[in-house]
Amino acid sequence: MAKARAIVKRRRAVQNIRKITQTMQLIATARFQKCLQRTVASQPYTRRITEMIQTLAGQQTVDHPLLRPNENRTGSILLVITSNRGLCGAYNAGILRRMLEARRELMEAGLTAEMEVVGKKGIGYLRFLGLPVAVKITDVEDKIAFERVSEMAERYMDLYQRGAVARVDVVHMQFLSIGLQRPVAAQLLPIEPPAAEATPVRVRAQFEFSPPREELLARLIPQAVKIRLFQCFNDAIVSEQVARMVAMKAATDAAADMSKYLTRQYNRARQTQITTELADIVGGANAVQ
Repeated sequence: MAKARAIVKRRRAVQNIRKITQTMQLIATARFQKCLQRTVASQPYTRRITEMIQTLAGQQTVDHPLLRPNENRTGSILLVITSNRGLCGAYNAGILRRMLEARRELMEAGLTAEMEVVGKKGIGYLRFLGLPVAVKITDVEDKIAFERVSEMAERYMDLYQRGAVARVDVVHMQFLSIGLQRPVAAQLLPIEPPAAEATPVRVRAQFEFSPPREELLARLIPQAVKIRLFQCFNDAIVSEQVARMVAMKAATDAAADMSKYLTRQYNRARQTQITTELADIVGGANAVQ
C-alpha cells in the first residue's frame, strides 16, 4: 500500500506542475500575439529604410560620419540582448554562443569589445565567465519604448562620431517566422553598403535630394540607426515569447505523459496488492479447513 500511496502523491505533483506549465503556455501565447503584431508591423519599414541607407552608403557622392569607417581605432561596443527570465528553452544559450563567437571575431580583428548586456540571464553568464560588463540593463520585459531605444542609439552614434569606437554590433535573436528564429550579430555602426553580389544595377543610379543632401542625410541616417536598433529589440522580445511558448508546451505534454505513466504504475501496484490480499485470504481459509 505504501508504494501505491507514493505513486499517487507523485502523480498529484505532476498534475499540479502540468497546470502551472499550461497556464504559463497560455500567458506566453497571449504575450506573443501582442509582440508579433508590433514586430511584423515594423519589419517592412525597417527593411526598406535599411536598404535605402545601405544603397546611399555605396554612393561615392554621399558622405556622412556614420557611413565612414573609423580607422586606427581599437575599441568597439558589443550589445547583447537576452532575457530576464528563464523557462524559454535554448533561447539564451543560442544568443550567448553567438555572443562568444562575435567577441572572438572582434578580437581576431584587433578590436577590444566593451560588453553591454540586456537581461539578467546574459549578465549572470558573463559574471560566471569572469568577463566585465560595462552597461547592465534589466528593465526590458515584454515591450520597450522607442524613446528608450532612441537614447541608446544616440549614445552609440555620439561615441562613433567622436571616434571613441571603431564599430557597434548587436547580438540578438532574429525573428524570421513563428517556426524559425536564429541568433545573429548585426553591425549597427558604421552603416555598411550592400554586398557586391547582392547589389543590383539600379544602385549605381544618381539620386536627387530634396531637401538638400546634407540636411536630408543628417535626419535620415540617425533615424535609420534608431529604427534598426528598435527592430532588434522587437525581434528579441517576440522570439523570447515564442521560445517560452514552445518550451511550456513541451513541458505540459511531458507532464501529461508522465501522469499517464504513473496512472498505469498505480493500477499495477493496486492490482498486485489486491492479488496478494486475495491470496492471503484463500490461504487462510484453506488453513482453517
